[in-house]
Amino acid sequence: MDGFPILSLMLLVPLVGAVACFFVSAQTARLVALAATLVDLALGILLWGAFDIGGAQWQFTERADLFAGFSWALGIDGIALLLILLTVFLMPICIGASWHSIQKRVGEYMAAFLLMELLMIGVFAAQDLFLFYIMFEAGLIPMYLIIGIWGGDNRIYAAYKFFLYTLIGSVLMLIAMFWMVREAGTTDIPTLMAYDFPAGAQTWLWLAFFASFAVKMPMWPVHTWLPDAHVQAPTAGSVILAGVLLKMGGYGFIRFAIPMFPEASVQFAWLVFALSMIAVVVTSLIALVQHDMKKLIAYSSVAHMAIVTAALFAFNVQGFEGAMMVMLGHGLVSGALFLCVGVIYDRLHTREIERYGGLAINMPKYAIFFLLFTMASIGLPGTSNFIGEFLGLAGIYQASSWVALVCTTGIILGAGYMLYLYRRVAFGGQRNADAAAMPDLDGREWMMMVPLAAATLWMGIYPESFLAPMRSDIEWLDQRLASVAPPGDAHLAMPRLEAQAAAATAEEHHDMGEGAH
Repeated sequence: MDGFPILSLMLLVPLVGAVACFFVSAQTARLVALAATLVDLALGILLWGAFDIGGAQWQFTERADLFAGFSWALGIDGIALLLILLTVFLMPICIGASWHSIQKRVGEYMAAFLLMELLMIGVFAAQDLFLFYIMFEAGLIPMYLIIGIWGGDNRIYAAYKFFLYTLIGSVLMLIAMFWMVREAGTTDIPTLMAYDFPAGAQTWLWLAFFASFAVKMPMWPVHTWLPDAHVQAPTAGSVILAGVLLKMGGYGFIRFAIPMFPEASVQFAWLVFALSMIAVVVTSLIALVQHDMKKLIAYSSVAHMAIVTAALFAFNVQGFEGAMMVMLGHGLVSGALFLCVGVIYDRLHTREIERYGGLAINMPKYAIFFLLFTMASIGLPGTSNFIGEFLGLAGIYQASSWVALVCTTGIILGAGYMLYLYRRVAFGGQRNADAAAMPDLDGREWMMMVPLAAATLWMGIYPESFLAPMRSDIEWLDQRLASVAPPGDAHLAMPRLEAQAAAATAEEHHDMGEGAH
């Protein structure tokens, strides 16, 4: 695939599909959107198969200088590859989830989702600083429209809140980017990742980027836009918001804040730890008392993302790997949980937990899928979230046993609110006749649930297929932080696999030498 612009093609396909959706009927727009997302899924699988694990750090690179130092520069490493795969995997499911529930302005709705796919892939593939910023910020527009036009009764308030929160933080990031380009003389992201900015400037640059990425994650206390956005967004909007858009904050920390400003990252690690610990406990307790299913899952997302931020700022291999695996696993599981809410919302048009009960009687297939995703959210071994949370907590423990202790309480609280939710919805008596009369999953819903369930189990049973592509990139990130990372309080000796292998090889050679003598 050398020389073939597959990344540009993955951006072109949803763009062409979005334009086409404006000029066709509602049913044709649905078919066009589904076809475009399936083509991008096929290209993503092709990208994964052609990715050379252990090869060059940046692959499938494309560059065309446009104007005034601005370049159309694309390329991916293993980290970007996995997030692009998550994006193209979820998008056809989102189109399927909107097949019957969206009846007004269907062409515009499908076009908004295809533009969202283009911009999300662009964020992860961009190798030019300003190209990244354009993709990062432009993604606000289609999501703002999806919430504001096709959302719930209070959609305008939620859309404005979402837009203003995420935009204000990003203005500071743009100012920092201008300074960085003037200082380093380049907009090339791989070059900037290895550039040593002055220690004094790193503090301000890190704070500027933090203002943007903390809102996008979202971190406590700038998380309040998320529950409102989730509650008001249509089902597919919640799936893509939780599945991919929140991951842009974590990707920003991995790609920009930590490698570009390592001294400042270490300097402010205490702040990230403190906010993460508060978020894990507080939002989990808030989730326990929710009556709205979407709001409960939204608060659980804040708690899971807090484990990601704490693991990233542990500055070790296990922490970085765990953060990435939590992001991938949470993208699948939270999207699946919002889809489960959407399935019964389409039937009863309410998200109030008390309106349901005993669904395992009349919807047993639905109850099985809902149980799987509930257990995956808790972190049951054999499911996707277990791997990420185990690695993440191991990395956090190396840095701070106290932070690990607090974050682990979030796992316990998570089991509490998710099992409590499942018991009230699926078990017990059938309190309402309208809920008891709801039919089980139809063929379209099966086609959405099965891929999500398969991917959730695949990640949990064979995580190496997801860890292998990003391992060398995480090793590079670990080495970038090695000279400044503080020692942890756990006093654990966790040598890298390479060091262990080298020691074993040296010992083997020594034994062979003695045998020869």
